[in-house]
Amino acid sequence: MAQTVSLSAAPRQATGKGAARQARFHGKVPAVIYGHGRDTQPLELEAKALEKALQGVEPASTIIELVVDGKTVKTLIREIQRHPIRPDIIHVDFYEIHATEKVKLKVPVHLVGNPDGVRNAGGVLDQVTREVEIEVLPENIPDRVELDVNALKIGDSLHVRDLSIPNAKILTEADLTIATVVPPRAEEVAAPSPEATTVRVRRKRARRERRPKAARRPSPRRRVPEGGARLLPRRRKPRSPRAAKRADACAPSSASATRGPSTRRRVTMRASGWPMRSSRGGASLPSAVASARASPQVTWTACPSACSSPPPT
Repeated sequence: MAQTVSLSAAPRQATGKGAARQARFHGKVPAVIYGHGRDTQPLELEAKALEKALQGVEPASTIIELVVDGKTVKTLIREIQRHPIRPDIIHVDFYEIHATEKVKLKVPVHLVGNPDGVRNAGGVLDQVTREVEIEVLPENIPDRVELDVNALKIGDSLHVRDLSIPNAKILTEADLTIATVVPPRAEEVAAPSPEATTVRVRRKRARRERRPKAARRPSPRRRVPEGGARLLPRRRKPRSPRAAKRADACAPSSASATRGPSTRRRVTMRASGWPMRSSRGGASLPSAVASARASPQVTWTACPSACSSPPPT
């Protein structure tokens, strides 16, 4: 006998996508009821009550006693729509039924027992069909159909014609396979032994030695130019004539032997109007400029128009 579940529903006045979203936002599930010439009526149910009622039952073969405006209507669930990511129910279709009229529905098929081919020969039980369609009165709707598979050996199968459902007519094709026992899968090929790997390596090296030297191409990382000379590091790009002319015009004509190139570079930067930054960890730029001004051996030349400030006097 089919299980029976009671639910309460209320008519839904507003219809459409926006109204359905508002109902879900307030914890309701939109639904419709139709069948037996009645117009499709929009409803709404409590989401928590619906989830609790459908736990542990087969929704397709369970009779739902729906209470709408104080009237009880027997229905079957035709379709349940769920959220694509979350397990929430977003819509339900109810189909009204009468006690004296047969209905068509699908019931699940459950396999009972452990096949002989699985116990003694290591076979695998494969269920091909998981539900069948039947025509039956509402009071005779079965919760599920059980099929005994204990006698199955490797290669044996059970079909729809082997099912026995009292007070019901099976509409599914009789030759459709429900379950079969297939032989065990072939064992995986073992990995090659170390000796076989060594033989392959030796053969590969022998083929490489037989290849002429002209055909051997050195690796790009180890390529050496002709003559056997090593590759020298790439030289720095020389300064442009404009930069060299500007540096010569802004630099002092003579410098003391005690001041190194770094000090001369700092003085040139200050005289040409560049930012005062120390390129090394020595003396700061102001001290370098002050020592250059105080030195009698430093002769300043006229700064070209490219400089932003005149040379110090």
